[in-house]
Amino acid sequence: MSTAIWAEGLVKRFGETTALAGVDLQVRTGTVLGLLGPNGAGKTTAVRILATLLKPDAGSASVGGHDVIREAHRVRQLIGLTGQYAAVDEALTGAENLLLIGRLLGIPKPDAKARARELLTHFQLDDAADRATKTYSGGMRRRLDLAASLVGRPRILFLDEPTTGLDPRSRTELWGLVRELVAEGTTVLLTTQYMDEADQLADEIVVVDHGRVIASGTPEELKAKTGAQYLAVRPIDPNHLATVISVVGELTKSTPDVDGQLVTAPVTDPAVVPAVVRKLDDAGVLLAELALRGSSLDEVFLSLTGHPATDPSEDDSEGSSP
Repeated sequence: MSTAIWAEGLVKRFGETTALAGVDLQVRTGTVLGLLGPNGAGKTTAVRILATLLKPDAGSASVGGHDVIREAHRVRQLIGLTGQYAAVDEALTGAENLLLIGRLLGIPKPDAKARARELLTHFQLDDAADRATKTYSGGMRRRLDLAASLVGRPRILFLDEPTTGLDPRSRTELWGLVRELVAEGTTVLLTTQYMDEADQLADEIVVVDHGRVIASGTPEELKAKTGAQYLAVRPIDPNHLATVISVVGELTKSTPDVDGQLVTAPVTDPAVVPAVVRKLDDAGVLLAELALRGSSLDEVFLSLTGHPATDPSEDDSEGSSP
């Protein structure tokens, strides 16, 4: 399989901040590469370089076989880009937004109008085609934004945190649209902070932190790297949550993670599971859920970096870059 996106040793600095410190990437044609990392990890900077919006301070890259610096104009003819924030004009209707982009791309007006209507139908926006975009919901705006990036029928698509701020239903809908594009042969580079998003969409994953690649592989390969299993326990009675936390923590010799009523902790010895069951049974705790599972991508990221991918304490050092 051919390579659609290739980068080696990408370095980019903004003043004293190093956004990229020598990043290598390779995306096979017709696949999805998930570029994972917290805010400030360098994801958006990498996308901007590959989309010819920034020049690297060192390293080289090609998209569709064309150098992103020497042949930037050829690269731009091949790509579509959806950034972190909707780039549509709120004063225009959905149809007018897509028509405008088609005309800017040099598409004859009748063809641009036909392409706009085609995309609005495909993204289930035809009923809102003649409404001002400012009346659209967040999910509708993101779908329109994705449609806008496809007006020129790009072979390669950059999606920079496309589902940030969307509700779960809108995220799921957008995932479905991405799958359809890939099935039609589009190559996608997806940046995200959401581990479940990468797990759902990516054929391969590259994890970056502080401007460096710290791991790469398929989702299953990355999960296998930690070698850990996790015990998940949920009591029927919420009043027993403290007891569950205490027992799980004591027997796994760890500080359990608590999400609502679900208590999880890493397990290295399978004998811990029946011991937890016995101790909770002796304490009169009835369980709604008990499971032993492999690592999630969230847990892989925590193992690799020492902090969650969506750590709120992370400063977005890319946000002020040009």
